[in-house]
Amino acid sequence: MTRLALSSADLPVFFEERHAALAARLTPEALAPLAGAQGPAAVARCMGEPLGLYAHLVPEALGGAPAGGGPAADPAAVDVRSLVLIREALGQVSPLADAIFAVQGLGSYPIVLAGSDAQRRAILPDVLSGRRIGAFALTEPEAGSDVASLRTEARREGDGWVLDGEKVLISNVPLAHHLVVFARTGEGRAGITAFLVDSGAPGVAAEPLPMSVPHPIGRLRFDGCRVPDGARLGEVGGGYKLAMRTLDAFRISVGAAANGMAARALREAIAHVTRRRQFGAPLSEQQMVRAYLAEMATELDAARLLVARAAHKRDTGGATARVSTEAAMAKMFATEAAQRIIDRAVQLHGGLGVVEGTEVERLYREIRPLRIYEGTTEIQKLIIAKGILDRAAAELAAGEPARGEAR
Repeated sequence: MTRLALSSADLPVFFEERHAALAARLTPEALAPLAGAQGPAAVARCMGEPLGLYAHLVPEALGGAPAGGGPAADPAAVDVRSLVLIREALGQVSPLADAIFAVQGLGSYPIVLAGSDAQRRAILPDVLSGRRIGAFALTEPEAGSDVASLRTEARREGDGWVLDGEKVLISNVPLAHHLVVFARTGEGRAGITAFLVDSGAPGVAAEPLPMSVPHPIGRLRFDGCRVPDGARLGEVGGGYKLAMRTLDAFRISVGAAANGMAARALREAIAHVTRRRQFGAPLSEQQMVRAYLAEMATELDAARLLVARAAHKRDTGGATARVSTEAAMAKMFATEAAQRIIDRAVQLHGGLGVVEGTEVERLYREIRPLRIYEGTTEIQKLIIAKGILDRAAAELAAGEPARGEAR
């Protein structure tokens, strides 16, 4: 692999000079230490030092990388276009590293948004260096897409809180030093509060879960886990909004990771069909094979455009920018397209495509979770539909014809 396919290379309208500089650093040679790292913990540390990738998970004001965005930019914002480039690169080189990187963001951004000065000083410098890994403990056995139904409870006791409950399918659990835990302190969405909990605290039990891909994930149980009130992140009852703001910041980059995996699969497919000969000629000369390649390349470019548009709008829209619809479109289309592209790459490899250990077989397993985490495809469709219907209603209320109607 001589270079990585990154969106900044041929979609410059969406990117700036600092993104070109970042892309120039994201070479196969620079990211080679990830392939040589022994185990998830070593991969996680490597992205802090020496690679410095975690700097892009924290705003410049708190020690991270510059975000740009102009005078109206949100000072708590991270540069989503930088996340897009990093995750495109990691998706091509190491989906394991990509998964750890993404959850390091989810496990630290709530501290950026709602942490006290003391919490930020204690946690963020070590997050940047890779000496500290975080986890985002939201999902439960009975609360996945329906976040508001979570049951983990935090009850007041003296000058602190006691946590009881269970979380499941929590990424980075085997590696995490701290957990951002969402627990019920009241009724409904307004009754959810976030807490910063040490993974080794008394009353916390972690259990790794086996996966079909090398992804560090597990289950958490809280049994009388006592934390001081100073462990609270933000206001009592502010946990739901905090979780949604965090997911909104990183959802676009899920599509970028999918694009990276799809780009790798397309490259592998092209290499295979130009080498492999059948019926006296390379597979690449067969019309059906060419049709597959055309579909794969077109879907990948469409996905990259949607992701770049959403990231650009998020970065340049200022503190009040709302890009929920565009982010949902990007996440939904990119992950679904990547699944199709990788499936076709497997098909083009024939029997080799399902041999364990081949690149396309690994990608086939790696891509599947992206259609589920940070909001399933079905949830993204609901978000998109709500967005376009709300916009149509607003236009009609303002006396304007709905989009798509004659003007």
